[in-house]
Amino acid sequence: MNIAEAFRFSFEALRANKVRTFLTALGLVIGNASVILVVTISITSRDYILDQIRAIGSNLVYAYYEAGSNTAMKVEADFVKVADVEAVRAQLGSRIVAATGVMTNYDRIYINGRAEDIAVIGSDDQYRLVRNLVVPTGRFMDASDVALRQKVAMLTTELAKRLYGSPQAAVGQILKLSGLQFTVIGTFRERTSTFGLSELSTETVLIPITVIRYFTQVERIDPLYVQTRSPQDVEGVAVDLKRILESRHRPGARYKVETLTAILDAAKNIAAILTLVLVLVSAIALVISGIGIMNIMLVTVTERTREIGVRMAVGASRREVLQQFLLEAVLISIGGGLIGILFGVAIPIGANLAQDDFNVPVSTLSVAVAFGVSFIVGLVFGLLPANRAAKLNPTEALRYE
Repeated sequence: MNIAEAFRFSFEALRANKVRTFLTALGLVIGNASVILVVTISITSRDYILDQIRAIGSNLVYAYYEAGSNTAMKVEADFVKVADVEAVRAQLGSRIVAATGVMTNYDRIYINGRAEDIAVIGSDDQYRLVRNLVVPTGRFMDASDVALRQKVAMLTTELAKRLYGSPQAAVGQILKLSGLQFTVIGTFRERTSTFGLSELSTETVLIPITVIRYFTQVERIDPLYVQTRSPQDVEGVAVDLKRILESRHRPGARYKVETLTAILDAAKNIAAILTLVLVLVSAIALVISGIGIMNIMLVTVTERTREIGVRMAVGASRREVLQQFLLEAVLISIGGGLIGILFGVAIPIGANLAQDDFNVPVSTLSVAVAFGVSFIVGLVFGLLPANRAAKLNPTEALRYE
């Protein structure tokens, strides 16, 4: 019996028990679809998280002073100053795109007749670039606003809506801060939200850093932001930034310099571990499906004992019997696997066709692995039943009822 005949006999045998064959293969359908979907979901979520972090600023370096247990006088002298920002710009030069500092204060603003504490931050014209801000209406402060200490203000879009009804209506309005009148020149928002984990909240006022200095008793920049030109230079700039700050203050003053590189690496590691765990869970489903195939094939061998005896009696060798039953197990496994792969691939493709906001990738590696595992499951778990069929005694098999 050649391989074509073996395929034909195996196919006919499986077709004779359609429902049982389908239910046996169903585990492989679910298992393979799960493997592909798990990997797809993992890759999609990982890419989304990494894109969000990069949008905040993968080239971002930020620094601040760690006060520790020093006295108030020493601490005040050790705070990062505007002069330190200028020194960083001068010394790092072409290695950075921008450097800026942030000073934070709070003021009471009347919103709908009720006084509320609102964060007022001071920075300069480079803040927009470093923090990746969007300006929906009006304009952002420029270098002349900072140098000339202009009383101009920018509002977050949410604050503009609460104060004036809309971001468009806010431009040109007069806002009173600490007894001084500021002209609203524009509104802004984060391109990628930091969910209040930075100095920016949903309701924040931004004014020139040279003006906010009048409202604070101590000059304290926290944090100092630096954006590098190249992601590869982030670590080097971080080291040099810390050196510059320490060299400009008293010996022993401690400055914390951090980057988003560690967060990116942590997100990649978490995604990899999550993918591994979910794939292992899916693999368990495939193993269980393989056990189901083995169980059904053992039942099939028992049911077809007389048929096996007839085939051996008319000249079929033990190898040919082994080949046929092993082929049936592999066909069930591969058939279920292919259907599962089709389902697993169809869902991400359908998601891409249904929306354009983000791409749901289909991992070709997961498809290849799913197909390979289907073949191996059929081969491994079909071997025991096929071997039992091949070892049957023809005489006893013919007598079997």
